Amino acid sequence: MDVTEDIRVEIGELVLVGFSQVKTDLLVRAFETELTRLLRESGIASRGLELDFVSGLPPLPRTTSARRLGEALAWSVHKGLSRGTP
Repeated sequence: MDVTEDIRVEIGELVLVGFSQVKTDLLVRAFETELTRLLRESGIASRGLELDFVSGLPPLPRTTSARRLGEALAWSVHKGLSRGTP
């Protein structure tokens, strides 16, 4: 019997400084798609944990590709959530 764990991630605000050339709607779509995939495939190590923020994330790549930036951001956030420490 498969048991699926419900993971809920709410991001109230996402501020990116220095990425004015990036199309926001494409970045958001790439971020949501990749984070959903990562959570579905890998879950997170910290179960039952509630975080107000995640810090100490690795730097994002220097790119103007919204897709690449969104995916890198999703990987970074997933890593922060998996660590379970702000």
